[in-house]
Amino acid sequence: MNETYLGNAQVKRDGVQQSWTKEDIKEYQRCMKDPVYFAEKYAKVISLDKGLVPFELYPYQKDMFEHFQNNRFSIVLACRQSGKSISSCIYILWYALFHPDQTIAVLANKGATAREMLARITLALENIPFFLQPGCKALNKGSLEFSNNSRIIAAATSGSSIRGLSVNLLFLDEFAFVDDATTFYTSTYPVVSSGKTSRVIVTSTANGVGNIFHKLYEGAVQETNEFKPFRVDWWDVPGRDEEWKRQTISNTSELQFQQEFGNTFFGTGNTLISADVLMGMKAESPVVVGDVKVYQEPKENHDYIMTVDVAKGRGQDYSTFNIIDISTRPFRQVACYRSNLISPILFPDIIHKWAKRYKEAYVIIESNDAGSVVANGLYYDIEYENMHVESMIKAGAIGMTMNRKVKRIGCSNLKDLVEEKRLLLVDLDTISECSTFEARGNSFEASTGNHDDLVMNLVMFAWYVGTETFLNQSDVNVKQMLYEQKIKEIEDDIVPVGIINDGIEQPRTETINGEVWTVEDASEMF
Repeated sequence: MNETYLGNAQVKRDGVQQSWTKEDIKEYQRCMKDPVYFAEKYAKVISLDKGLVPFELYPYQKDMFEHFQNNRFSIVLACRQSGKSISSCIYILWYALFHPDQTIAVLANKGATAREMLARITLALENIPFFLQPGCKALNKGSLEFSNNSRIIAAATSGSSIRGLSVNLLFLDEFAFVDDATTFYTSTYPVVSSGKTSRVIVTSTANGVGNIFHKLYEGAVQETNEFKPFRVDWWDVPGRDEEWKRQTISNTSELQFQQEFGNTFFGTGNTLISADVLMGMKAESPVVVGDVKVYQEPKENHDYIMTVDVAKGRGQDYSTFNIIDISTRPFRQVACYRSNLISPILFPDIIHKWAKRYKEAYVIIESNDAGSVVANGLYYDIEYENMHVESMIKAGAIGMTMNRKVKRIGCSNLKDLVEEKRLLLVDLDTISECSTFEARGNSFEASTGNHDDLVMNLVMFAWYVGTETFLNQSDVNVKQMLYEQKIKEIEDDIVPVGIINDGIEQPRTETINGEVWTVEDASEMF
């Protein structure tokens, strides 16, 4: 009787009776207990140089397997070409072979990438002996089902990828590169976390800050979420040393090396704030009061500006405010608010509470759309007067109108303020938004799947501190300050020009009748 699956001589079909020797049983039990042993003895992979070869695990790959075993929620930050994907494929195969009744979802940015991973898993399956194979029920480009009722499903990351499924192991490959990953993860996480034994493995190379992978990894490092971090650096890979690094940089660039191999989170390179500045920012731990994060309590005799961006409160964009201390040098972010659920009708009360707390802070509200409701509510209903008013004559002029000119000036000033260290940002969400606030046409906005509500607070602030109103209010001429800083930088870069004394005495000269003569020559004329 044919024991193979649909003519594939290397895959055992469903329903085949297995004859076991004592050695087979011992070997099966050992493989079931030890994924590293299984991988090293039975797994085969494709090498670019040698073709099909046994899978030789590097020390960090063995540690990665152990990490997967010991933690329900694993997140892996790994440099490019470190073998994280093939290691994960072998582990997933082992998990499916030796854990019955499991549904494993392999999700990647593109369906083709996920199917390629399934192809690697299938290749490994084809090269293990029949006594380790549970038998195959179904094998195609999108799924692999075994007789032990475990299955592996490959698909692209989308909100509907695993909808309706009970997933026991969720594997997310190169998650930092998934479009709209935040929306996907928000819809997917409850499906997985509902089980008490379900597992999640997230792997990726770094791809900027602010995306969901960056947030999950940083949270894991700081132990603020349930993920456990695992990191593979370029020097962990055998054969990579300082000479390899030097050659790689010479063939690419320092920035590209850090992006591909340095496990460094920074902006996309197209951001308003330069990548090196973003990399140097240090977030602080706030005191959280409701939806407000407080980084510094108000101080006596200090002046504060609060800038407010208003959303519709329907769970999409965020209503935000930033409070900036303008009495310090540099200006300093001291508190911020972020919520996508607050109604515009209720928002004025929150603004009023915190503006009063910060010494009657000067409030600037973007009055476009729902912002006018908040601005008028604060000014007329609550009667808070210390706020920006464009015109007392023009209807709806409480607050400020965000237009192309204001945004252009605000973005330009914000870039200068931050990069010249005239404005200190300490909030992680704000820094994250800055790292995804990138050029789009002739303007700047959040990259796909990200938000810029907190950044727009800063754009408003940066625009305002460049106005004559701010100068009269604070006696701080920001334009002049930034100009002087630029001039100083230019002067510092200029090589000073001087006279080199070669030790030879130079003759004295006099000008006579428009001609220059040495003193000795002139005396001889008279």
